[in-house]
Amino acid sequence: MKQPTNLVFQPQVAKNKPETIHHQNNACPFCDYDSLTNILDQEADRVWLVNKYRTLKHTWQTIIIETHQHDGDIVNYGIAQNRQIINFAINKWQEVIASNKYKSVLLYKNLGPLSGGSLSHPHLQIVGLEDIDIHDNINLANVLGLPVWEQEFLKVNISTQPLIGFVEINVLLANLKDLAAFADVIQVIVRYLLHDYLNGRCDSYNLFFYKFDQQIAVKIVPRFVTSPYFVGYKIPQINDQQQMLQMKQKLQQLIGQKLL
Repeated sequence: MKQPTNLVFQPQVAKNKPETIHHQNNACPFCDYDSLTNILDQEADRVWLVNKYRTLKHTWQTIIIETHQHDGDIVNYGIAQNRQIINFAINKWQEVIASNKYKSVLLYKNLGPLSGGSLSHPHLQIVGLEDIDIHDNINLANVLGLPVWEQEFLKVNISTQPLIGFVEINVLLANLKDLAAFADVIQVIVRYLLHDYLNGRCDSYNLFFYKFDQQIAVKIVPRFVTSPYFVGYKIPQINDQQQMLQMKQKLQQLIGQKLL
């Protein structure tokens, strides 16, 4: 029997969800720490809890609130705080994977009006999928591409086989001992995409984390209106070689300043 490939959305649950991205004066539930329920773990002001609005059938949806700062994000965290958040999220994600309760376990982040999220307060999500194996759709080739940076356990590239396109930047980590450098590079790339890429016209991004054997990867995707070539025909686009090389050179400069 063919495995299911669709997530079933429950609008009757979603209609009650709070929203602060487009209506910024709405009350933010993640700012009210005293009212949080179903907390799974907590470290400083990082809180992992069960999602109150579980809109997807046959899943286990949880949230990691990154900080009490409503306007916090990777771009404005200090080095230590960003490392702590990434470390906390990776550890909790790995815990759920190790439980063997789900076919797949997702770790991802939405930020900005075009990212697919509903709350602007910084958070990540860990979601266990009961029926879907994401590796039926995603393989290692999707996180490989034009090499940008490489050191012993860390590699950075620009996708040449993107999932959607145009720009998808991948960071691969082969040893969790280098998790601090992994977090630092993620921060460099997100700052580049929001501040420098297209002269700062990008205000939304996603992080998608994957595990291939003993290797962890994150795909960092600046978000814009999705191309009709992808929506209608599932054809991703990539930039031409000249643009990719210009991006490579800029990222090499920024990562080198951070890691060397």
